Amino acid sequence: MSLSPRDNLILSIETATLAGSISISSGQKILQSSTRSSKESHSNTLLADIESLLEASEVELNEIDLFAVAIGPGSFTGLRIGIATTKALAVTLNRPCVGIPTLNACARSAGESDASVALLPAGRGEVFAQLFRVTSELKVIPLDEPSHISPEKMLEKYGPLRTVTWVGEGAQLYQDLISASANYLRAKDDIGSGWRLAPPVRNLAEQVALLAYEEWIDNQVRTVDSVHALYVRPSDAELKK
Repeated sequence: MSLSPRDNLILSIETATLAGSISISSGQKILQSSTRSSKESHSNTLLADIESLLEASEVELNEIDLFAVAIGPGSFTGLRIGIATTKALAVTLNRPCVGIPTLNACARSAGESDASVALLPAGRGEVFAQLFRVTSELKVIPLDEPSHISPEKMLEKYGPLRTVTWVGEGAQLYQDLISASANYLRAKDDIGSGWRLAPPVRNLAEQVALLAYEEWIDNQVRTVDSVHALYVRPSDAELKK
């Protein structure tokens, strides 16, 4: 059945990254999206940003059919704010919600690939990393588990891949290191010749929305109680214990 432009409205929230983003979509069509330019805490701006986006989309909050949120890995504080806000909205309006792993959304943004390594900064000079396959229909298939790792160890882990797409904020942050490793491997045995750096992700909430829609039509959307943060590593407070 074809969708009208205002069917299946999804509000997606991504606060896993420093900037963060939000999106309003109808099925697979993005209606409006925005990325924060401020470095203020998500807690200070998120609700106002949502209100502004709803107004720009000419959508009322009670018209939203599904709430989606990036569940991590990413900023501990940002994840808590985004997930709590999403759950509160879903409970208040009695709507379903779905949590999407942040690295899955990163991988989807780079398009079809037999091997995409999604990377996000994890602080302390480390990254969150995971390997995916992305089909021609943009189905995101994890090939390993997300890890919290140094960029050097990450390159040791994925360096043997002959063809790989590097994507996400971590890939942009460490592109010089990735490029140097590719040049070394290329000179050694041609492994690095199939490496590609994907363009920066423009708005991660849009990818969250599109993955959430896929889960929705596959009847994988669950209650708010099933949405939990995917931290991957302990918090700094836990590490100090």
